[in-house]
Amino acid sequence: MSSATITLIVVAVLLIGVIVALYFLGKKAQKRQAEQEAQIAATKQTYSMLIIDKKRMKLKDAGLPAIVLEQTPKILRGRKLPIVKAKIGPQVMSLICDDKIFDLVPVKKEVKASVSGIYMVDVKGLRGGNAKVEEKPKSKFKQAVEKLQEKAGAKPIK
Repeated sequence: MSSATITLIVVAVLLIGVIVALYFLGKKAQKRQAEQEAQIAATKQTYSMLIIDKKRMKLKDAGLPAIVLEQTPKILRGRKLPIVKAKIGPQVMSLICDDKIFDLVPVKKEVKASVSGIYMVDVKGLRGGNAKVEEKPKSKFKQAVEKLQEKAGAKPIK
């Protein structure tokens, strides 16, 4: 056998090994995430709160309790998270918001939110139903692309 054939066989075996390892790691991570979601759903409570501010900021700059920083792995401490500052009753708290609902959270409005510990899971508008996303004006380029797609009959790209 030539050296190129041996190299290709070794690379193929390594790739198959990596794919199998990723498959099992993915299944394990998916199972762990399902358990965490069930735990969050079991402990969530609904509060009426006034949203003061929302930003994406680093965990150490968010003003969260010291025990949260101690329990967080060092790799994740420098990562930016969606943080919501809210007034719940007489107390002002910093909460970590779910990425899925971060854009739905209205600023300087009163909402009903489901909170599990310091993690905001769901938000609903207190007056007038669900909170609505404020749409940003689109750039000229995106407007032109949408017009071309509309003329061609293609589905818009998100």
